[in-house]
Amino acid sequence: MAVDLSTLNTSVTNPSTLLGGTTTATQNDAGSADRFLKLLVAQMQNQDPLNPMDNAQVTSQMAQINTVNGIEKLNTTVSGLNGQFVQMQALQAASLVGREVWLEGNALQMSNGTGEGAFNLSSAADRVKVEVLSPAGQVVDTMELGAETAGRHSFTWSKAGVSDSAGLTFRVSATSGAAQVPATALMLDTVESAGIDGDTLTLELARTGDVPYSKVLAVH
Repeated sequence: MAVDLSTLNTSVTNPSTLLGGTTTATQNDAGSADRFLKLLVAQMQNQDPLNPMDNAQVTSQMAQINTVNGIEKLNTTVSGLNGQFVQMQALQAASLVGREVWLEGNALQMSNGTGEGAFNLSSAADRVKVEVLSPAGQVVDTMELGAETAGRHSFTWSKAGVSDSAGLTFRVSATSGAAQVPATALMLDTVESAGIDGDTLTLELARTGDVPYSKVLAVH
């Protein structure tokens, strides 16, 4: 279940928590660098006078510890930025509450006797057909939409002659000449809430339930 957005305020007002414990990481980095320098000094003090360490070796070892420290600091920074980015997305997603969004699926959204759906074509088609299906999978009605370009297209359907419109779905088929054109069915759903589940921005939809925000293709 998604976390309530009201819990975001504390995190936003406390930058140190967003950086995932920067103070502890800094102390660890300093300790690692200190141990490295002590070992390097001991190594130089006990080196063979007839075969001293090459300057290139010393430079290389110092570069290695600097690289390790730099990577640790970069990872800490990136982790903090990722947390801030997810929270900013959550605040933006809050504006979607109550609105309809498009996502993959073939449920027909019915409102005031009219059904609405959409589909995405991978390429242009010279014939597109939409079939409305009953909950049992039987064809209730067929619509010939003619030629369509590549991309997303929506359609509406009237339930004239259909007594029960609950649970209706639809199926899209498209062809270009004799070749089949891949078509992805898209459905409408209503956003009821938005929040963060772990490090994932999640929307709770009226019919689909919890889905990642990345599944939303467009806002209706």
